[in-house]
Amino acid sequence: MNTLETARLLETPLHPQHVSAGGRRVSFGGWSMPVQYAGVLAEVQAVRTGTGLFDVSHMGRVRVRGAGALAFLQYLVVSDVALLPTAGGGAQYSLLCREAGGIIDDIIIYRLGPEEFVVVVNASNATKDLSWIRHHSSGFDVVIEDETEQTALIAVQGPRAVGLVDSLSDRDATVIPRFGVEQSIVADIPTMLARTGYTGEDGFELFCPADRAVDLWQALVRAGGVPCGLGARDTLRVEAALPLYGHEMDEHVIPFDARLSWVVKLNKTCDFIGKGVLTDLKTAPRRKALVGIEMVDRAIPRDGYSLLSPDGESIGRVTSGTFSPMRSKGIALACVSKATGAVGSAVDVVIRDARHTARVVPLPFYKNV
Repeated sequence: MNTLETARLLETPLHPQHVSAGGRRVSFGGWSMPVQYAGVLAEVQAVRTGTGLFDVSHMGRVRVRGAGALAFLQYLVVSDVALLPTAGGGAQYSLLCREAGGIIDDIIIYRLGPEEFVVVVNASNATKDLSWIRHHSSGFDVVIEDETEQTALIAVQGPRAVGLVDSLSDRDATVIPRFGVEQSIVADIPTMLARTGYTGEDGFELFCPADRAVDLWQALVRAGGVPCGLGARDTLRVEAALPLYGHEMDEHVIPFDARLSWVVKLNKTCDFIGKGVLTDLKTAPRRKALVGIEMVDRAIPRDGYSLLSPDGESIGRVTSGTFSPMRSKGIALACVSKATGAVGSAVDVVIRDARHTARVVPLPFYKNV
């Protein structure tokens, strides 16, 4: 059965490693995934100061190939895929949008050659995305293959991550640019290196055969990589102000309200799904804004908490909140009315019926790359 089309609880090829290492596991997007090992704060520190390892094999991996692959992806997504090097070797963040402009998912497209791409989608949206991709492929000369079950994906992140990967690679990994892609041999294992990630740090995401994932993971650990779970990954991405589907975006949110205007390329020469509506909405007055808030009071804002203006008016809600080890205080991404989202504005976060003072601050909360 196709991995993206089954509702059973799934295990990544690295599941035995998580069990043997004592990782505490949770169900996430239909997968059994480690949420933490030594603890979220320790794992965040490992990524910010050294090298953290994340099993992200739960993300869907879909290969799109054929003479019509580029034309198909240009129609499917809002970004300009033609900007990727024709010979391959580049990656691009993009969005799948509905005809009305709402976001189906945020994705990364990896170009491997003139007619070959890999699209990585969120685990929680994998079935929906695969169905959407296949449905819209009619009329294009493409082959679409779900490779999630045959491959594994490991994120190696942190200021020492590039050096660690380079020490195990058969080529100079240090010269691969941000969002560059190279085929390599890492620890004697065929691996695609992509200089991408979701932590605000430098590093790579490593695609390898599923049956070699344990060997690759163990080699990375021996070289100094620290296993990390979903808890640290979420804290890291909030610090870096990176959006998460189902929090900062969904099918009712258009890119312009999610700080993702830069992804939408209305000037690309071809038509794409949602182009007409997004063209109209681009210049329409914005009623909402996605902003960063930092607690003044000692409190932690959590997803869904209500936000009030100082005079008690409801102005929005927290979309993602956490304690930031880098800022030593509570931080959050929040959707607020545009008129109340100016940097420096005071807001109150409602936590268990009590109001706690916060302020709007510039994003990201933390930046390294």
